[in-house]
This record gives sequence, C-alpha cells and structure tokens, in this order.
Amino acid sequence: MKKTTLLKKLINDPEILVMPGAYDVLSARLIEAAGFKAVQCSGFGFAASLLGLPDIGILSSTQMLEITRSICHAVDIPVMADGDNGFGNAVNTYYTVREFEAAGAAGINLEDQISPKRCGHITGKQCISAEEMVLKIKAARDAARDPDFVINARTDAYMVYGEEEAIRRGNMYAKAGADLIFVEAVTSVEGIKRVIKGIDAPVSINLLQGGRTPLVTIQELQEWGAARVSIPVTSIMAAAWGVKQALEYIKEKGTIKDLPGVIGFEEFESLVKLDKIRDLESRYLTEEEIALRYQGREGLERAKKELH
Repeated sequence: MKKTTLLKKLINDPEILVMPGAYDVLSARLIEAAGFKAVQCSGFGFAASLLGLPDIGILSSTQMLEITRSICHAVDIPVMADGDNGFGNAVNTYYTVREFEAAGAAGINLEDQISPKRCGHITGKQCISAEEMVLKIKAARDAARDPDFVINARTDAYMVYGEEEAIRRGNMYAKAGADLIFVEAVTSVEGIKRVIKGIDAPVSINLLQGGRTPLVTIQELQEWGAARVSIPVTSIMAAAWGVKQALEYIKEKGTIKDLPGVIGFEEFESLVKLDKIRDLESRYLTEEEIALRYQGREGLERAKKELH
C-alpha cells in the first residue's frame, strides 16, 4: 500500500491516529521504533534544532524541505510534512505541495496564517481570509499528483476570531478538498468537543506541554471522535531536557560513568542502522579493503554478529 493511501486510511479508521512530531531523522527513527504508525514533521522542532529560534517563520521552505526529505527516506511509516502557510500565496502553495510530495511526504499541513507565521500557541497570530485559504487548498489539491496525498488544513482562527469562526472555516476547508481539518490551540475541553462535532470532516487536535489546549488523554479524544492527535514538540523538549540533565551531571561529577538516562551504544548503533552498512560492505568492498578494515571476511562477519 502506498504511504499516501495508508495515511489516509489511518486518518479515516475508527481508531484515533497518534502522530508524534519529529525534529530530525533520529527522532523520526525513534518514533517509528516506538511503534507509532505515522510521523508528523514539526516546524517548531526544525526551527529550534536547526537555528535555535522559535517557530516564527524564519526557517525557509528549502530548509524545511531538505529535513523532510531526509526523514521520509529514513523511515518506513508515512510522514506528514509541515508546509507552514504554503510559504506565500496560492501559487506558492501549489509548488510547495509539489516539492514536498516529490520529497516523499504522504501529506502536508497547510495553515491559514499570514506571513510571517508563528507557532499556533504563541500570541500575536493573524489569519488570512477564509476565502483566500480555500483557494490555497484548491491549489494544493490540484498540485498533488497522487489523489491520496493528504491535505491537512489547519485553522488558527480559534484564538484569533473564536470558536464559531474556526468551525465555519473548518467546514469551508473540507469542502474545498482538505482531507483533515486541524483546529489549532483549542482552549477548553468543551471547545474540543464542539469543534469535533461541528466540523463535517475528520478533525485533528494538537497537544503540547505549556500550550493553550488542555492536556486531555488520547483515549478521551478517541471517545469524542477526533481522527488524529499530533504531539509535535514533546520529542524535542524531551531531548533538550535529557541533554541538559546529562551536561549538568558531567559538570558536577566530572565523569560520564554511571550517567543515567543515556541510550546504550549498541542500541544507538542499531538506531542509526550500522547493520545495514556492514551488509553493504560485505557486498561491495573488495577483499583487500575488507582485510584492511576487519582482518578478513571472518572478521567482518564477527562485526555483523556483534550488532545483534
């Protein structure tokens, strides 16, 4: 099954689709290894990890595209790209979808913010008109070569104009061709229930620590009828916490011995697929090079076994 078709199926299945956010290839591999069925690219995570900046529209489309392409090539599960606001008008959106689809993404987030956009849970957001966003969605739908490529239309209207406008826009965007409606920064439990009920399409809710949306459980969202939940920044916030703790330990103890909370070297080798490199070496290196590197083919086979 194509990844686009699989992603659309997962969205439309009765079971809620949980999509943690990846900020780089390694985090995407960890999401896949943990058993999640799809991965969400996080523009917030990209901006923080690549530039050390907040998600305020500084990261370029080219930078986001290159990271997304690397993630798509590194995992076997569907990847949802973060297309921000299409990086311009409807024409820019058309080419944005073309590029991210060609990079291997199974779908894309597109939001109705003005440029420069910002993280959906940061104050100071502004939205384009619903009519302009409808044209962007139509452009995105026409741009996708694969009819199963998922258009995830995000509205930030909830914080800007209120709940009724967010629901109105969600229904407009669904009629324009969006497969999934992402209502960002819903600020109450009752609000979550109302947007899910009021929008005649699959609805996605976003959860993040310190955000505007109450941290309800995935099971509760499932019971209320949400099609998808994205958890976009927990991975990078957890990584930042882990690195911070490790560095403080080294600073205090003067050693890395008994450092807690660190993945083992062998497990890390598996995560970066060193076993595949060994297999390629056994197939394509000359006997002379294998002898230099491993003291012969038997040494290479021992090295391969050490990984398992």
